[in-house]
Amino acid sequence: MQTAEQKAAEQDNGNRAYTLDQLSERTGLSPNTITKVRRRRSAVDRQTLEFYFSAVGLELTSEDYISLDPDTANSSRSQTPIRGQVPLGSPYYVERQPEEQNAYEEVLQPGALIRVKAPKQFGKTSLMARILASARDKGMRETAVSLQLADSGVFTDLNRFLRWFCAVVTRQLHLPNRVDEQWDEVYGSSYNCTNYFERYLLTEIDSPIVLALDEVDILFKRPALAGDFLAMLRAWNEKARYGNDGSDLWQQLRLIVVHCTESLIGLPFDLNQSPFNIGLSIELLNFTPQQVQELSQRYGINISQETALDMTDFLGGVPYLVQLTLHHMSSRDISFPQIKEQAKSANSIFSSHLRNLLGSIQQSSPQLISVLKQVVAAPEPLVLNPIDSFNLNCAGLLHLTDDNAESLCPLYENYFSQVLQRL
Repeated sequence: MQTAEQKAAEQDNGNRAYTLDQLSERTGLSPNTITKVRRRRSAVDRQTLEFYFSAVGLELTSEDYISLDPDTANSSRSQTPIRGQVPLGSPYYVERQPEEQNAYEEVLQPGALIRVKAPKQFGKTSLMARILASARDKGMRETAVSLQLADSGVFTDLNRFLRWFCAVVTRQLHLPNRVDEQWDEVYGSSYNCTNYFERYLLTEIDSPIVLALDEVDILFKRPALAGDFLAMLRAWNEKARYGNDGSDLWQQLRLIVVHCTESLIGLPFDLNQSPFNIGLSIELLNFTPQQVQELSQRYGINISQETALDMTDFLGGVPYLVQLTLHHMSSRDISFPQIKEQAKSANSIFSSHLRNLLGSIQQSSPQLISVLKQVVAAPEPLVLNPIDSFNLNCAGLLHLTDDNAESLCPLYENYFSQVLQRL
């Protein structure tokens, strides 16, 4: 619909985007209704969608919307729980506005840098995919590099990492790999990587390139490598702003950096030599009770405001936990109070998630186990070491207020207060 609207504006409105008043006149809908359709956060009737689609030359089909009628609600019960990235077009994706729209507009700007930050399982990669899709719709080339896919050996030194990085980006842009041709050990790794982008990738592609870097936090465990790589990314962004002959070329590169949330103080690199204090910052927050209630409708169930409040509090508004809970409520015809009561058992719907969290912390650092014990046992919020606070918050286990840390939600507090006693 957005693409069709843009084409209609190009043909009939002098290549200028329609204003709400112009769309209102064209569709016969009020500006408020048009805004409601665009945001896709609350239901409208089918006729409204037909008017809007018809006005931009489209025919509405059953694949273009989700219905809240009982038949469609029942069909959603066969779906599996959402794990990881929410697929494009999924009815279960919850927008975070106006942040998302800001990102879609920012990626169009020359030399843009967008930072998406949040704890694990808060929807960072899902939003990243949608920013890339929006850029692709505007004719840009896009590539996403997840550092999680790199073998451990790739991180042994900067030269090997940057060669891997260049090779992966090249492959995703469907270009021949010329790393060996362009690499000259005399100049150093960062210079070679920069030269590879400047003399090859950015000149070979005749449209803006949106480069998304996912799981950047993985680098934080390699201080020297992280410092050099992040300084290089910042230098690239600054090149776009120099105003010299090379700026136009670097303005073609748009960066999306996906990382953990909260303060980076205490981490082993200089913030002023990194991209973490420039560009557009988007922080994905916990779901609100209103978002939980709206999402429940998409699963074909209706919950009261009181239940939405209770669910948000018990689960801390963690998007993954909310999705998991609503899926089971829909597919198993079970109430939230029942799920909440069963959360205490060893085979609850949350058991696998909780065990994975525990295993991840144990593997990360024995020190974190000790710190987490203190957090769940303390009657009041604690002031933690910045590194411990950062790591536990990245795992999505803490609620932070200024420098004070406490357990994110009753589900986590109940589980870890029990299991950590045995460790």
